[in-house]
Amino acid sequence: MNQSAPISEEVPSVRQRVATVLERIRPAIQSDGGDLELVDVTDEGIVKIRLLGACVGCPSSTITLQMGIERNLKEKVPEVVAVEQVH
Repeated sequence: MNQSAPISEEVPSVRQRVATVLERIRPAIQSDGGDLELVDVTDEGIVKIRLLGACVGCPSSTITLQMGIERNLKEKVPEVVAVEQVH
C-alpha cells in the first residue's frame, strides 16, 4: 500500500508561496497607507492582485506593482510569469 502523504501537505502550492511573499511585502505597502489583496493565481502563472487604500489611484502604484511586487514574486516563486492588477 502507498502510504505517502498528499502532495499538498509536502510542498506548498504556488498560491501559498505567492501569499507568503505578499505577506512579507505588505508592511512596506501599508506603511504608505495602502494594502493589497491576492485575488487569484492562474494555472499560467499570472498573479492577480487588487490594490487597496492609498494605492488606489496613486501614480506610483504601477511602478510598485511591477518593480516591487512582480520582481519579488518572480524571484521567489519561479512559476510566476506576470502580475496583473484587478479592480
